[in-house]
Amino acid sequence: MRLDVLGAVRALRDDGTPVDLGGPRHREVLARLVAAGGRMVPTDTLVDDLWAEPPVRAVGALRTFVAALRRAIEPDRPPRTPPRVLVTEGPGYALRLPRDTVDVHRFEDALARARHTPDALTDLDAALEAWRGPAYADVTGSLWAQRERTLLEELRLEGTELRARLLLDSGSGAELVAELGAHVAEHPWREPAWGLLARALHRAGRTADALATLRRARTMLADQLGLDPGADLRRLETDILQRATTLQPPHTVWSAGVPLGPRTTVELARTLALAGGDALINSRRDRLTAVQAAERTGDIALTARVIGAYDVPALWSRADDPEQSRAVVAAAERTLTALGTDGPAELRARLLATVAVESRSAELSAIALRRAGQAAREAEAVARELGDPALLVFALNGVFLQSFTRPGLAAARDVIGAEILDLATRHKLANFAVLGRLIRLQSASALGDLDAATAHAEAAEQLALSTEASAVPVLTSWFRARVTAARSTAAGGPSAATAAAHYRAVEDALAETAGMPGLHRGLFALALLGLRLLHGRPAPTDAALDWGPYHPWTRPLVLLAHNRTEEARTALTTAPEPPLDHMQEALWCLTAHAAARLHERPLAARAATALRAARLEHAGGASGMLTLGPVALYLAEAEACADKG
Repeated sequence: MRLDVLGAVRALRDDGTPVDLGGPRHREVLARLVAAGGRMVPTDTLVDDLWAEPPVRAVGALRTFVAALRRAIEPDRPPRTPPRVLVTEGPGYALRLPRDTVDVHRFEDALARARHTPDALTDLDAALEAWRGPAYADVTGSLWAQRERTLLEELRLEGTELRARLLLDSGSGAELVAELGAHVAEHPWREPAWGLLARALHRAGRTADALATLRRARTMLADQLGLDPGADLRRLETDILQRATTLQPPHTVWSAGVPLGPRTTVELARTLALAGGDALINSRRDRLTAVQAAERTGDIALTARVIGAYDVPALWSRADDPEQSRAVVAAAERTLTALGTDGPAELRARLLATVAVESRSAELSAIALRRAGQAAREAEAVARELGDPALLVFALNGVFLQSFTRPGLAAARDVIGAEILDLATRHKLANFAVLGRLIRLQSASALGDLDAATAHAEAAEQLALSTEASAVPVLTSWFRARVTAARSTAAGGPSAATAAAHYRAVEDALAETAGMPGLHRGLFALALLGLRLLHGRPAPTDAALDWGPYHPWTRPLVLLAHNRTEEARTALTTAPEPPLDHMQEALWCLTAHAAARLHERPLAARAATALRAARLEHAGGASGMLTLGPVALYLAEAEACADKG
């Protein structure tokens, strides 16, 4: 049997079914004996604790409660045999249960171990998660229960802060910002909590916010209590300002045979990736180091777990570090081969999802794309069969990234985003809920439904407040600049100059967001080109513009703006087909426009064929960040050119 008092008082059998303990007084007697920690409680004490004014026959009533409890918790005890759980001892009663069968005792023991042994963090995690509400929640009006609640609540707060300190000391902790922020808001007088929040913010790369937190703590202590911050907070502020090495996370040393648990480098890398910024760059490096170290151990299952543990949501179809992505895909494929088709289904599904997520379409050959698409579909099928929501959203992320096989699939991607959002919301997978919102924002943007896209942007921003997804405000700011650009063509709308200024402002913010070159390069120049096309103007000719990966498809229009017609024709006819990524509709529209301007009928016909399935979409809208206007306009241009002859 198991007894739980961290919440309402309850007893559960070994199979998890509840024990009927009787009425409120029965549960209070049992709870009072739990609070005694195995010690005998005299009958007189029990009577005084149960009744503020004991009735004449209080002792008899107490004995009745005890007898009923004994029948409930030892239903198979033979008649006339002494009880083994709720026993009579001297002038009172005692509860004889192993400490690990009572949740409050497990919590107290886990906290005691964690105070002295950092390795006890897992037990402390489990003990804190066992809290279902205030201790002895359904024992109301009793002074003894109020005393116990106060004591245990203090221990719970200590446990929460100790867990955070151990995680931060181990090199993790960036993911604690939201949790510690709520903790400080609820318990502003706990000075150590302010220091932990500042450390977590610093670990997440948010140094300015960390210092602001310490300033808030100083102001609150001075204004409300007339106190100066303690030595620990003062020292922490100095360390942050001086970038002390003591604040840097320890580096894990890898060697053959080192066991990789859920809290080691690959999990730390995952946490850092979700924090964004410079931490994202470091996380990729640490992730690949962990994968390579795992492979050196020769333990196939271990390697599979390490590769599959990095289930970081991915939105963009161009890799930020293509070489690293190729290395991870190669390792995942080697591990899949070694596992074989009879390997554990969950491990295979995570490896397949990793192949799909890391195989970004913009850099792949047709064969590699087919292989990645097959991996995505197989991962999804296995995840659905296993009924694992966390695995399924990861697999669906791969399905999304492999859904750019041709223009015109925005509606299909919206279905994927809607399922990711639903699963993530129901199963509290906050980072994937953000992904679902951003996918739906992109899809609505591609379909020209700016009201729906705006709603998804606002919801993503709200989620980002709790998940610390630092890239979200940058992406949604780009979306709002895209909206301004689209509305600049309407009567009474913002001017083209205003739209250009908005693009430049969000470009500056994106340039300061480290770790996303696959998204950043060429985006601003392409956005300006789209804005000019919306207003019937030639391409921008500023030599300082970085066209990034879009150069082959933008160069013909830039040359035409310089009146270098033949060079533009050569650039157009030698450009490859647009890659299958977020910008494929936009690049096909540029091709269609240049072909129509240069009267290149065969190329115009090819562009028209590619664009017909996307006739209801907006060019560039799939990115959620820019627009060239309706695809239908470019399609009409291409068809008109192709039909001449």
